[in-house]
Amino acid sequence: MKRIAILGSTGSIGTQALDVVRRNPHKLRVEALAAGRNVEKLIAQTEEFKPAYAAINDEAGYPQLSRSCNCRTGQGKEAIASLAALEEIDLVLIAVSGAAGIWATYEAIRAGKAVALANKESLVTAGTVIMPLAAESGAMLLPVDSEHSAIFQCIQGEEKSVDKIWITASGGPFRTWNPSQLAAVTPEQALRHPKWRMGPKITVDSATLMNKGLEVIEAHHLFGLSYDRIKVVIHPQSIVHSLVEFRDGSFLGHLGVPDMRIPIQYAFSYPERWDNPAPVLDLLQMGSLDFFPPDKGGFPALELAFAAGGRGGTMPAVLNAANEVAVSHFLNNKIGFLEIAGIVEKVMGIHKVIEAPSLEEIMAADKWARAEAMGYMKG
Repeated sequence: MKRIAILGSTGSIGTQALDVVRRNPHKLRVEALAAGRNVEKLIAQTEEFKPAYAAINDEAGYPQLSRSCNCRTGQGKEAIASLAALEEIDLVLIAVSGAAGIWATYEAIRAGKAVALANKESLVTAGTVIMPLAAESGAMLLPVDSEHSAIFQCIQGEEKSVDKIWITASGGPFRTWNPSQLAAVTPEQALRHPKWRMGPKITVDSATLMNKGLEVIEAHHLFGLSYDRIKVVIHPQSIVHSLVEFRDGSFLGHLGVPDMRIPIQYAFSYPERWDNPAPVLDLLQMGSLDFFPPDKGGFPALELAFAAGGRGGTMPAVLNAANEVAVSHFLNNKIGFLEIAGIVEKVMGIHKVIEAPSLEEIMAADKWARAEAMGYMKG
């Protein structure tokens, strides 16, 4: 029985993770759950899974949680992060969205836990801190992103033979749109992803290709490859979840239906494989598999991410923070779709990079970038 904590349990990844738990009741035991604001959903989850601990970030929702939950409860980011380091936890799923998940990842890594990482921002912003800490503590990082899980599986035992990795992208709903069409994109359109079921922020990031850019930076830290050895390719069918190119010219690719329960379950089951939690890929009905270069002109966010990663230091944190603010304003109909990348580029352009930052300096850069992005919005 593997004892797990799910931080971000009411979001898209968290709810799919709990579905995996339902399918494996004799292999997984939920010891802790945490959420941002959805107190009613969190309470329902505690009633079903009966964890020993529950926490919520939202101060207004905490009284209801403490009254209704028959377990130890906590409130705030510190309480959520503390769950990641509990002695009775074997594995922590970090599914908290955005920069809010960084402290929880840090605490889990420092405690030497196995970490199923669904929070890109932990490595995008603080990879230079997290990865050395993991090496020191012996913590294992198990990627949950479908692309990084695919790469992780393909390189097992052959890390020294890797030449390049190819991260696939569906291209989102606007892959073939021209600039005038992109300028008129609404939040409702951006949230209609053609293949994946995800939360609103990551769905918009997929539409701008910023999500793929964040994945490039994350892959750099996870797999220790320079940015010129990390490639992005548009694959509209979302069947090939990524590929590894080896020094002898061979490629290994990971194929499967676009269902996040598969990489979530693999992170839970590693190094074993459990029975399939999703529909089976039918090769005879699959049809063609297409691959295209990304449109750098129409989707500049991807190049901004490569630039931020290559610059290093606090620049990736600034990229991520400015993007979070811009996406939030787009979802609230305050800016246009094409303005998201424009605001990120402006904030990056005035940032004075700290070359080898501490976690505190990274979080300070995050705070600064949010304030600057808000200033551009007001202007």
